[in-house]
Amino acid sequence: QVQLVESGGGLVQAGGSLRLSCTASGIIFSINTMAWYRQAPGKERELVAVSSNDGTTYVAESLKGRFTISGDNAKNTLYLQMNTLKPEDTAMYYCTAPPDYWGQGTQVTVSS
Repeated sequence: QVQLVESGGGLVQAGGSLRLSCTASGIIFSINTMAWYRQAPGKERELVAVSSNDGTTYVAESLKGRFTISGDNAKNTLYLQMNTLKPEDTAMYYCTAPPDYWGQGTQVTVSS
């Protein structure tokens, strides 16, 4: 079993920044890939960014240049740095070790 706990969400004005954290515990040696998804009200969940143990990262094309994914293996923590936030970034952000493990989510609200 793997437990994922997100933190760092909150209310921010447009143009601001937030850094989300996702700390993993449990049988973490089994994790090869972790990712961030988000889901806005009334919309489907969408992939934000992916990080793999081999150092490969991926950020959704529409978010490149504003969002960065990184990890700290020593702390078993995955990060999502979000800059120049826009109201359309408002969503619940979820950390996942796909396909089976998901965190509870952290809310990001960007005011205009």
